[in-house]
Amino acid sequence: MENQYTIQQISQKTGLSVHTLRYYERIGLLEGVPRDEHGYRLYREFDLLWVEFLMRLRGTGMPISEMKRFSDLRSEGDSTITERREMLEAHQAHIHEQMRVLRDHLRSIDDKIDHYKGMEKEQNQAVPPNVPSGK
Repeated sequence: MENQYTIQQISQKTGLSVHTLRYYERIGLLEGVPRDEHGYRLYREFDLLWVEFLMRLRGTGMPISEMKRFSDLRSEGDSTITERREMLEAHQAHIHEQMRVLRDHLRSIDDKIDHYKGMEKEQNQAVPPNVPSGK
């Protein structure tokens, strides 16, 4: 039998709050989560992997509305494979651009740090002024 997890266990495994998991289910990002005889959600391994992928999309800046669009396409089945791939490629391009901009910013910060290190080195190498010894 496949592993099954409670919502609390999924929360612990993913770091998402129970509230967020319920929200994702309410807006349709998580569909078809079965319930036991008491009405408690029983997530499967499949659901856990999907939640982890949603977290990657969110963590890379994909808006929830786009995540929902992707999820809806996924629910439609194999006929949407090309559209899903194209969505991911567009998101990938966006991430690459963000990384390029961040690298440029980081280079600028690195240069400023080097500048300040050079100024500190000059300060430390400066000869102290001649102070009378008080004799």
